[in-house]
Amino acid sequence: MDAATSLATRVRSGDRRAVARAISAVENDSAQGRQLLAELAGHPGHAHVLGITGPPGAGKSTLVNALVKEFAARGHSVGVLAVDPSSPVSGGAVLGDRIRMGEVHAQERVFIRSLATRGHLGGLTRGTQDIVAVLDAAGFDVVIVETVGTGQSEVQITSVAPVKTVVCPPGLGDDVQALKAGVLEIADVFVVNKADLPDAARTEGELRTMLALRPPQRRPKVLQTVATSGQGIAPLADELLRLSAGAPRRGARPAPAPPADAHPTAPQDPASLLQHLAGRDAYRAHLGLEFVEGGDHHATVKLAVRAEHLNFFGSCHGGAIFSLADTALGLACNSQGSIAALVDAHLTLSVGVRLGDVLTARAVQTSSSRKLAVYRIDITRQDATLVASLTGTVYLTGKPLPAT
Repeated sequence: MDAATSLATRVRSGDRRAVARAISAVENDSAQGRQLLAELAGHPGHAHVLGITGPPGAGKSTLVNALVKEFAARGHSVGVLAVDPSSPVSGGAVLGDRIRMGEVHAQERVFIRSLATRGHLGGLTRGTQDIVAVLDAAGFDVVIVETVGTGQSEVQITSVAPVKTVVCPPGLGDDVQALKAGVLEIADVFVVNKADLPDAARTEGELRTMLALRPPQRRPKVLQTVATSGQGIAPLADELLRLSAGAPRRGARPAPAPPADAHPTAPQDPASLLQHLAGRDAYRAHLGLEFVEGGDHHATVKLAVRAEHLNFFGSCHGGAIFSLADTALGLACNSQGSIAALVDAHLTLSVGVRLGDVLTARAVQTSSSRKLAVYRIDITRQDATLVASLTGTVYLTGKPLPAT
């Protein structure tokens, strides 16, 4: 058993030290981290993933601290990812959020990790989605992602958490107008924190006025909390779990409805469906690409480099490498039985490939929304050297796969 496989096994058993090591490997985008994610991709957990965002000074960390205590008191294990600004000296996280959560950090069922933004925009850090996957695979019941203090356009939390809470401080005033075109539109629930301050009622009223323009069924609740005293925390926890229960979980894939015009013999489970699709792919067969395995939103394809794959320099042709990555991506993104079409791709080549090398492409979904999904495909050589990486965005048509 290699190091990444061993680490993945320990993560799945809930070993906290292994979880910390795994997060570091993923955060540093190391070869072990990428292999670890591939190992964990087929073992999703059951976590409620909750996003907490809002402008600076709203009291997000104090609110998260109160929510962690509430969930832990109900018997849930809780993982927290707190995104901090990067230190201008070390480049690491400033750790302000972890300091504010010191009261719950020592609890056995609580795991808190600070992440530095490292210049990444959007309120999160690069790799947040993958780190959530590590906590989910480790078996945490609830995973809370707290963004750094956000502005109008920092809405990347939507790609990570199915349920988003926007925390607003009392006296938001005209800032509601400034923010409503961005971060306020992503909220599944609003929280006016520090509700013991005089302007709390006015801020709640302004939010309700803004929401009155929406259809009743699309209006999120507006709740008041005083995180320092625990006031309003239990109703907020109830609402978050209620919303999460109706949202897609990581790994909880709804069974696809049989399409009316699908091939009558097409299998419905993702693994068998991908085997079926690979068998129908004439271009894959022409290039000698071997389908290895696949399932929900992931697929692995191999290529043994032969003479016909070489260019005039005697190296493997870039087009063959792209085709290998694209084939893995195409299988992974169609694993749910509906058509997904590539709309954008970016390939980075790291090292050359020679005759006789064996390449393995592993495609894994990194984020998705209602219409778009993003996949990362890492291509490694037989000695585990990373040869190339492709990032692809696909459009989810929602239409069933064709019958032939």
